Parts: sequence; C-alpha cells; structure tokens
Amino acid sequence: MAKLNWFYSLELNQVDLYMAQSKMVNDIYISKVLERSSYIEQQHVDNIAAQIRKYGSEPTIFGDIVSPLLGKTAGNITAAFGIVPLLKADILLEKKAMSDYKDLILKVGKDHALFSVLWANLIDEDLHTAWFSNKVQELEACR
Repeated sequence: MAKLNWFYSLELNQVDLYMAQSKMVNDIYISKVLERSSYIEQQHVDNIAAQIRKYGSEPTIFGDIVSPLLGKTAGNITAAFGIVPLLKADILLEKKAMSDYKDLILKVGKDHALFSVLWANLIDEDLHTAWFSNKVQELEACR
C-alpha cells in the first residue's frame, strides 16, 4: 500500500507541476502539451486511487495536501528558468516515475487489474519523456 500511495503522491505532484508550467510558458504548443500532460497525470491519480480503495484503504491525506503544493511551486520555479531547463527537469521526474513503475510491475504478482494500470501509466510516462526529449533536442538545435 505504501508504494501505491507513493505513486498517488507523485502523480498528484505532476498534475499541479504541469498545470503551473502550462500557465507560465509563452509557447502555445508547449503550454497545451503541458496542460494535456496534466490531464493525463490526473487520470493516473484517479486510477491509482481506485486501486488503493480496491484494497480497502484510502489515498494518503498527506499526498492530497503536500503534493499539489510542491507541484505548483516546482512548476512556477522551473518555468522561471526557461523552456529547455523546464523540460529537462520534467524528463528527470518522468524517468524517476518510469523506474519506480518498472520496479512495482515486477512485484505485483497476479493482480491483473493493478498490473494493467501500472503498465498504462508507465507507457504514458514514457511518451511524455519522449516528447519532452524530442522538444529539447529541437530547441537546442535552434540555438
């Protein structure tokens, strides 16, 4: 349960991180991608919360309170450094999430519903990382 609550908190953080960043960047396309990423992360939050409840527990209150504050603060700070540093920070966060998802997938066992949720989230994180990485390469090539 602790690991699911970790993901719940991490995903909540990412929801507010990407939404804050989307409001701070001037590039409309990047803004829209960050906003869309936030919505996808909210789906992750909802899916993980459902899995936690399936096991008869409730998502962590600590995550409900602290993660959104940290996400919004980090979003505002990273946006202040420009788009490339912002995307590089997001890539690091996504890579951490992917690593943790892979570890938990290996430990899930025969819970097929949880297995499917974790795989779906992992794929989304991988897609975010790929888009962010490609955009960094594109922007750095223009310098």
